[in-house]
Amino acid sequence: MRLSSMADYAVVTMCAAARHCGGMRVSAAELAAETGLPAPTVQKLVSKLTAAGLLRSVRGVGGGLQLARPAAAITIADIVEAVEGPIALTACVEHGKHDCALERTCTVRPHWGAVNNAMRGALASIALTDLSTPFVPSEVETPSPARPLDFARSERNFV
Repeated sequence: MRLSSMADYAVVTMCAAARHCGGMRVSAAELAAETGLPAPTVQKLVSKLTAAGLLRSVRGVGGGLQLARPAAAITIADIVEAVEGPIALTACVEHGKHDCALERTCTVRPHWGAVNNAMRGALASIALTDLSTPFVPSEVETPSPARPLDFARSERNFV
């Protein structure tokens, strides 16, 4: 599974906004400059993130954008869903989406709900604060041919 560019950019934008939290407001143009994303893209994302209740927009002098709730209370699942809609690996479990040729005989379809819930749960377990704090590269191991990477020990660095 791979996030769309817009979902990825939404996470990047929200991380930048989180670094300004504490009452400070930031403009969409400042977020674009800070992240290196095109301003129109950030404007589109800000609109979606505001509609989803993740950002708050204040007009006028001293206005700008700020997180609508604490960064610790915003998850990656919240951000992805604000841009992409409900997290689902297959469309067959969505209401009204029945365009699969295997629908009548598929034995896996009843189980996709559990898979989708597990995926959403994994993304919901990562708070915005986890990604908006500085990354410490010394914690990441580089695999070598002689010594493969121990994923169980370093898994948190790749989420």
